[in-house]
Amino acid sequence: MTQDVKEIFGSPGGSLAAKVRSLAPSMTRSMHRVAEAVANDPAGCAALTVTGLAELTGTSEATVVRTARLLGYPGYRDLRLALAGLAAQQQSGRAPAITTDIAVDDPLADVVTKLAYEEQQTLADTAAGLDTAQLGAAVTALAGARRTDVYGIGASGLVAQDLTQKLLRIGLIAHAHSDPHLAVTNAVQLRSGDVAIAITHSGSTGDVIEPLRVAFERGATTVAITGRPDSPVTQYADHVLTTSTSRESELRPAAMSSRTSQLLVVDCLFVGVAQRTYETAAPALAASYEALAHRHRTKPR
Repeated sequence: MTQDVKEIFGSPGGSLAAKVRSLAPSMTRSMHRVAEAVANDPAGCAALTVTGLAELTGTSEATVVRTARLLGYPGYRDLRLALAGLAAQQQSGRAPAITTDIAVDDPLADVVTKLAYEEQQTLADTAAGLDTAQLGAAVTALAGARRTDVYGIGASGLVAQDLTQKLLRIGLIAHAHSDPHLAVTNAVQLRSGDVAIAITHSGSTGDVIEPLRVAFERGATTVAITGRPDSPVTQYADHVLTTSTSRESELRPAAMSSRTSQLLVVDCLFVGVAQRTYETAAPALAASYEALAHRHRTKPR
């Protein structure tokens, strides 16, 4: 984690101080004086009117308002309210309360901060809660599998595609299924020595559970990637890899942080498999890069 990110999420006022530094190149000298003042003394500046802050920094009221807008606030009144809240947090010793609820009228700067905070927390929580013994067992099964089928619907289907593409590039046979009928008809063909992976944040998606059940009954090694370790999908899973749970909202029905945590688990699986199969994975990966290299070269006009 970079120092800036630590400051943004680790201490009251860190977000504002980091924002001031990042925006400094686009500020005039007078605007920079205003920004430095509010970042260094939020409590003192919160008590000042726009005229008072202008006098304190040797600038004009217009400069104060422009600085507030550059920092992501509609006007000085909004900045002043934010400074008062920040000052209260500093006095209480609590970390800044950053909610993950995104309102329709949130400034984009707030949206970025909230999403970055939630995804950072999601990744940290997923890493902390991931059972490495279960992960290792899943890696072993994947590395030696005759074939791997991955099931996912909607946003989880995108993660399923990501995993299969990674496995294919290191020479393994893998298929992603988002069509529930095709998923079941393919699961029927699985047997011992094959692997089936179900990706479902809720753990209760019937179109994902059904093919995993069929694969389980056919003798394939089954893996569930889910946010709920006690959900229905796990009864058909030999190995359960738990992701961090996150609340969905009206503006984020597909819960981006759910997908983020799933992608972390997928990357851990892939890297683990690549390590186990390095002698064949490395040449296969190099060959896939070479096969696509001409598509990335700049063509002469």
